[in-house]
Amino acid sequence: MSEVAGFRMQGMTRLLPLLLGFAVVSEPASAIESCVSSLKKQAISSGVRPGVAEKMLGGATYDEKVIRFSTSQPEYNTPIWDYMAFLVDPERIADGKALMQKHRSTLASIEKRYGVPGNVVVAVWGIESDFGKFQGDFYTPHALANLACAGGRRAKYFRGELMKTLEIASRGDVAVQDFRGSWAGAFGQTQFMPTTYTRLAVDHDRDGRKDLVNSSADALASTANFLKDAGWRNSRPWGYEVKAPDGYSGPEGLKSRASLSTWGKRGFVTMSGKRVSGETEAALIQPAGKSGPSFLVTRNFNALRSYNASTSYGLAIALLSELIVGREPFKAPWPTDNPGLSRAQRWELQKLLNQNGIDVGEPDGKIGPATREGIKKAEAKYGLPITGRPAWNVYYALGGR
Repeated sequence: MSEVAGFRMQGMTRLLPLLLGFAVVSEPASAIESCVSSLKKQAISSGVRPGVAEKMLGGATYDEKVIRFSTSQPEYNTPIWDYMAFLVDPERIADGKALMQKHRSTLASIEKRYGVPGNVVVAVWGIESDFGKFQGDFYTPHALANLACAGGRRAKYFRGELMKTLEIASRGDVAVQDFRGSWAGAFGQTQFMPTTYTRLAVDHDRDGRKDLVNSSADALASTANFLKDAGWRNSRPWGYEVKAPDGYSGPEGLKSRASLSTWGKRGFVTMSGKRVSGETEAALIQPAGKSGPSFLVTRNFNALRSYNASTSYGLAIALLSELIVGREPFKAPWPTDNPGLSRAQRWELQKLLNQNGIDVGEPDGKIGPATREGIKKAEAKYGLPITGRPAWNVYYALGGR
């Protein structure tokens, strides 16, 4: 999983120990050795080539980081304006535009076959792995082995994902060494879980392999197939930014759908002031509350969220998909006087912290515990509220422009 995807999963998806049902394993190092041996036998008995099972599970050891990621609530709750500033920044927009041109013919054939616009597919690609640049920190067979051996009611699920991973490699679709991805087992340029891969991955470049790691064409087409399966229809957009009537207190949320004309009768207008109309069903979301932007979203938005059940995630894809084809950004401002920073600004922030005597290590644009602690020290030094957020106030105080 990319830093983008890691940020998404850790910041927006809260996987609590109770939810996951993991048990705390005593003597984890010795316990996993016996468990992995059992997993190898199961894989081979189900048809996985013995050499593949050995290569992919040999050397698997207890990984504290995998277990910690899967059982602990994230320390850092990300405001949507930070999330959007990081994921939909000038660099990602420029890269997306360039890739739209580079893969123009491939995207056209994908849209014709699956009915999903190229800009939407490219936006998912950008959010999931920064267009394939960074597909993950973990060797997924070892990560899944840890999760399968951790015990609890989710162990069976992760065991199943591991078996599918081994089967994919045994068929030769993805090379044994190429399973780099998330701690939860997702891999490839658009981060498919193994069971999702088995059901929806396609061989678009017709080389006989469904390779979502090394083939951009396969990854993009598989993503389009995923979105089609999730309910995307080209006959409707993902949604619309709208203005809510003053004091609106009516239906809200993805379960409260009505025709656009009904929303118009409730007082909703476009950003240009025209009453909303039409028979397309939509739901109202106000991700930053009533003082922030409002959107009427269709079931296509639900398809975007099927990748990750987060409104912020869905909006990041939606906004990026608009901007990489030259459409306008959201017009209503986020309700904050301390907005978030782009990736380039985050890198600059780390550089400024170091220059101001607050050591956060080599700047890389990734905001981990050391950087957050450094930000808190800088905030205290300059009399700012202590948040640990990579935001404009502390960036400006340190000399950023």
